[in-house]
Amino acid sequence: MNERFPTLHIVNHPLVQHKLTEMRDKNTSVKDFRTLVSEIAVLLTYEATRDLPLTTKRIETPLCQCEMPTLAGKKMAIVPILRAGLGFEDGILSLIPSARVAHIGMYRDEETLEPHFYFLKYPKDIADRDVLVVDPMLATGGSADMAITKMKELGCKNIKLMILVAAPEGVEYIYKKHPDVEIYCAALDDHLNENGYIVPGLGDAGDRIFGTK
Repeated sequence: MNERFPTLHIVNHPLVQHKLTEMRDKNTSVKDFRTLVSEIAVLLTYEATRDLPLTTKRIETPLCQCEMPTLAGKKMAIVPILRAGLGFEDGILSLIPSARVAHIGMYRDEETLEPHFYFLKYPKDIADRDVLVVDPMLATGGSADMAITKMKELGCKNIKLMILVAAPEGVEYIYKKHPDVEIYCAALDDHLNENGYIVPGLGDAGDRIFGTK
């Protein structure tokens, strides 16, 4: 947990940091970048779900019968912010295959840096689920704020935000707007530049995932 931002959790596991360095390299191919996003998503999900409740069930091992821990049936939904958030989807579902998936679409005005909403599709029982909003970058915080606000409007009460790289400006914005939302990330970078990009960052995550630039 970060002293400046009590809701921020930086996952500094060596595997996460190594893979993130590979992603930052501008020479990393689209294929490798996409694979690394999915791999880091698995490792971040491991940390973000550390507080899932457990119960026990009686099983029979090859040696005896015993009571052993099992998930308490908590229902989850992941909410990728389109389009870059889609890079997290397969990795998270490999760990939590029973999770439902909602999609929220936004694009950023390159002049004002403000997000514009255009799409939302979600499971009908999403208000009863723990929600994990996912996006590779937390820059100004506008898109994450809009996504979290939309989930709260749908009745969601337990919401976490999972990202790769965050700027202090974005974390501070989300912390002030949503102090109840825990943030999980691989790195807290230095600052935003004049174009609203995270420095040192990793460039436009959507373009690098899908090879569109």
